[in-house]
Amino acid sequence: MTHSPVSARTVRHATRRAPRWFGMIPALLPALLFLALVVSPPLNQDVAAVLSFAERMVGGEQLYTDLIDVNPPLVFLLNLPPAWLASVTPLDGVQALLLCLLAFSGLSGWMCWRLAPPRGVAEAAMMLALLPLVLLVAGYDFGQREQIMAAAALPYLFLAERRVEGPGPGVAGVGLVLAMPGHWRGAFGGSGRLLVAGTVLMAAIGFALKPHFLAVPALVEGVVLLASARRHGWRAALRDPVPWSLAALWLLYVAIVAIGFPAYFGEVLPLVWDYYIGLGGAPWWQVLLTEQLFTAAVMTVALAGFTFAIGTRTLGWLPRLLAVAALGALAAALVQHKGWSYHVVPVWMWGGLVGGIAMARAADALLPAPLAGRLAPLMAAAATIGLTLLVIRGGEAPWREFNYDQGPAGRIAAWLEKRVPDGRLLVLSPDIYPAYPALNYAENRPVLRFMSTWLLQAVYRSCPADGARFRAPAQMGPAERYLFEGVAQDFTEHPPAAVLVARDAGISWCANQPFDMVAYFTRQPRFAAMWRQYRQTGEIEGYMLFERIQ
Repeated sequence: MTHSPVSARTVRHATRRAPRWFGMIPALLPALLFLALVVSPPLNQDVAAVLSFAERMVGGEQLYTDLIDVNPPLVFLLNLPPAWLASVTPLDGVQALLLCLLAFSGLSGWMCWRLAPPRGVAEAAMMLALLPLVLLVAGYDFGQREQIMAAAALPYLFLAERRVEGPGPGVAGVGLVLAMPGHWRGAFGGSGRLLVAGTVLMAAIGFALKPHFLAVPALVEGVVLLASARRHGWRAALRDPVPWSLAALWLLYVAIVAIGFPAYFGEVLPLVWDYYIGLGGAPWWQVLLTEQLFTAAVMTVALAGFTFAIGTRTLGWLPRLLAVAALGALAAALVQHKGWSYHVVPVWMWGGLVGGIAMARAADALLPAPLAGRLAPLMAAAATIGLTLLVIRGGEAPWREFNYDQGPAGRIAAWLEKRVPDGRLLVLSPDIYPAYPALNYAENRPVLRFMSTWLLQAVYRSCPADGARFRAPAQMGPAERYLFEGVAQDFTEHPPAAVLVARDAGISWCANQPFDMVAYFTRQPRFAAMWRQYRQTGEIEGYMLFERIQ
């Protein structure tokens, strides 16, 4: 057996680099931790519910006709590829979705690196450790629309710096040449043209997931426009094709929804305005004082102030653009009036990058290169560990993953896998969790056209005027009647193997009685007749389990 000779120069080079890579291990561990959390159960409940709807769409059911939800269609369309993949491969739906999400995150990170390669050794180390962590730091909320948007927008934010500053050295393969910021000219390589076009398309899709997200590009484009106008005048700044391309893609999306999903505007959107928007919300100032939002607000304002105070000569434009984007994400979280953890995921992602990249660029600019190289692994470790501690304090991950088997979702999933594997399931619950993701892991197929009974909460925010516990069918408004009859129709036309009923309907007592969903729906004759075939066989964490008696 022979070996190829290795030169002394190669050995010395490897020896010099080994300590650097070894020193990067602590900085890379947080990303590996969050990768393990992301692929571990449970899947986020909203992500699981959307995936379930997408799987039913692949099976032939029509969105907004057979499947009713308040969300616009884009998130369901994005879930169709993993749903289809699960239908034609041995992968289940959850595995296929995670595979697609991780591939998308990897693509986003690669695009960021290509659009704005690191300017020095400290920034290279920071990007190597921090960028993967940022893309995974959502943890339990991985796959939520906020996380998808934030990941989709990252290359756009890196491109925004290029639009302000112009091309930098060593940007191989992008071929981006600006005669002046905002005016594309010449020398686009084929791959570079595709990269920029893909960046704009990806950002447009991400921002279109929720109308609130448009606050982010509005602020970012404002900063880019002002910076370009200051350098080269308004005429040149207004010739930048990026904002016009984004606007055109959003208009195209609205047209696709109007033509392809007319029921959304005609039937679903009125339900959103009349019932959903005011359900369970709080004033913005109360939302701001919640644990998640207040911490995110303090961090965002502090980082934005820091980047504007330091200026762009040392740090470049990226930290400032990331901070402005985080301010837009914070505004989007506040106007949703909920204060849920996933609403601030973009703030953690972009805010974490602000601090790390600003620190690394300052080191590269102000310190001698050898010293910056020695400090690079330490700075990267400090940034990644600090972001990890900030996110996991009192957050969803890793505690949900650690306690999944003993929690309601894990216990219900185990029961479903044992008693009704792959069977049809009716869920009557005001909450999406824990039915989702339990039924995803058990591969049950829900029969109800709704994800939850939230509409019932909305129509019973106050007690009936006659003092009764329930409104008589003749007294029901159109929304309640639609829910009342729709549940009965789904139940009787597709009899499930089991029924999962929440004991707490999330509705206040009336007439000295709690709201019993079984008692409510069995007033419908067809529902009552079918219900006689079911018997309660257990209860887990306030969820009553009924099985069909053959």
